Amino acid sequence: MQKGRKLLWRLYFPYVITCFVCLAALSWYATDLLREISRQRDLAALKAQTVMLEKLLEERFPKEQFDKVDDTLREIAAKTRARLTVVLPSGRVVADSQEEVSRLGDLSGRQEIRESLKGKESSVTRHDFHFDAQWHYVAVPLIIDGRIAGAVRSAMPSTPMPDGIPTMGTIMLAGAVAIAILFGGVSLYMSRGITKPILELRQVVARFAGGDLKHKMLVDDWVEFNALADATYSMAANLQDRLNAVTQQRNEVEAVLSGMVEAVLVFDTDERIIRINRAAEKLFQISEPKVKAKSVQETIRNTELHRFVADTLSKEDAGEREIVILGDPDTFLQAHGAKLVDAQEQKIGGLIVLNDVTRLKALENIRRDFVANVSHELKTPITSIKGFLETLKEGAIKDAENAERFLDIIVRHAERLDTIIEDLLSLSRIERESERGEITLEKGSVRDVIDAVGRACLREARKKNISLECDVEQDLSAKFNSTLLEQALVNLVDNAIKYSEPDKKVEVEARKADAEIIITVRDQGCGIPKEHLQRIFERFYRVDKGRSRQEGGTGLGLSIVKHIVNSHRGRVNVESSPGRGSAFSIYLPADG
Repeated sequence: MQKGRKLLWRLYFPYVITCFVCLAALSWYATDLLREISRQRDLAALKAQTVMLEKLLEERFPKEQFDKVDDTLREIAAKTRARLTVVLPSGRVVADSQEEVSRLGDLSGRQEIRESLKGKESSVTRHDFHFDAQWHYVAVPLIIDGRIAGAVRSAMPSTPMPDGIPTMGTIMLAGAVAIAILFGGVSLYMSRGITKPILELRQVVARFAGGDLKHKMLVDDWVEFNALADATYSMAANLQDRLNAVTQQRNEVEAVLSGMVEAVLVFDTDERIIRINRAAEKLFQISEPKVKAKSVQETIRNTELHRFVADTLSKEDAGEREIVILGDPDTFLQAHGAKLVDAQEQKIGGLIVLNDVTRLKALENIRRDFVANVSHELKTPITSIKGFLETLKEGAIKDAENAERFLDIIVRHAERLDTIIEDLLSLSRIERESERGEITLEKGSVRDVIDAVGRACLREARKKNISLECDVEQDLSAKFNSTLLEQALVNLVDNAIKYSEPDKKVEVEARKADAEIIITVRDQGCGIPKEHLQRIFERFYRVDKGRSRQEGGTGLGLSIVKHIVNSHRGRVNVESSPGRGSAFSIYLPADG
């Protein structure tokens, strides 16, 4: 809470105090002026009296009739309140209207006497300790025959203030108080008139601070406050525009961060989390509100990431780094770090973008394995063909029995090469046509396709005395390419027959579930270990390499199945366990 006095009292009290002090000073000055007027009146009366006395004494003084002078002074003083004194140039008193001259000392030291003996009229007012009162003194030189024969002084106590003067002072003081009260009221009204629009403007600014930038006030009586209000509204409009721009930018950044598939981690110089996006929440299984302002070390348990965060803040260029999050399966991340700076180029934190490259790693492994596998698959028959041809060339061709056997082996390996190449070309064609949208899907009966598959695989099934059973729901239809779908199902049924023991059963089932058509090929074969289920649809991937080649497979059949199903906007799945057989299911969009 802000401390201090309100503007109302800051204005009101100085006005009232100033007014009261001024009026009190005026009252004091007026009273003092009246006293001075009264003093000047008394002095004027004394002066006139002293001058008249000096004229009267001009005849008697030269004859040194001091006794008569004394009597004259007493007669005159009896008719006035004044004390009359005659002093010789030596300072000796020769006549006084109140005291015996013998009791009076030398008066030449008195200011008024000293000045008059010099030929000047003099008047003073001082406190007389004998009478304990203020006295007025007027002295004039006594000039006889052109010379100063002495000094004549008149004195009288200060006239008390007339009865009306104290009353007038009281009235003036009361008037001053009344005027001060009136002025205080006017000041209070004017102060409130000044502070009221300020308070209203304060309320407006408070509403601005609360986010209401459109609220307005009107101060009609004050041009200055209206100008201030207009400036405030202009500021609010500018703030609104800037807030709108900041909000739009924030929303854009929010949309970008939310839409990014890369995980974004923003932290301050103390390695405390400022912001993470949805991808980071999903990657690390955390929630932004719960981890905000917490340290990276406390939130994410990964030593490599901790080191990279520290390097991002300490090094000029943190660069890139690969980070592995251990799990089932492991997650591989490509990390890019950068420092964050403010407008003054001061470091305020860091930013790390984490790109999940697990799929790229897997694809790289698949590519590497594919190169190795295709090389191996092609090298084996080529090596066999080359070897038997060299054997025939060296003379075995003359041995009719061995020559024919060698030629049969060469033909078999050549046919295997042809099959591999045909499957590769078929796989490439399916991928190309699927990417270009050249595969035509037409509405057709699922039962017709499965019946055709059964007829195509029946011969191989009878060789191993395997029962081939088909179970298809009535009137089941979908949009598909019959040739490709038949090829995929033939591959699945042919694999089921190959990897099943004699006298077993292979089932083909088709049904509709929700918005999908599910076609399942189920066998009672040896099954597939769990660790191979994620990779069996890769090209040339084999669970049992020796048996697969013995059965005549190329290692591309399941890969072809996957690409055919993908071209139908579907998916393929497998469920299997060793010794319990396998179930391959194709999911196709149902006919709308």
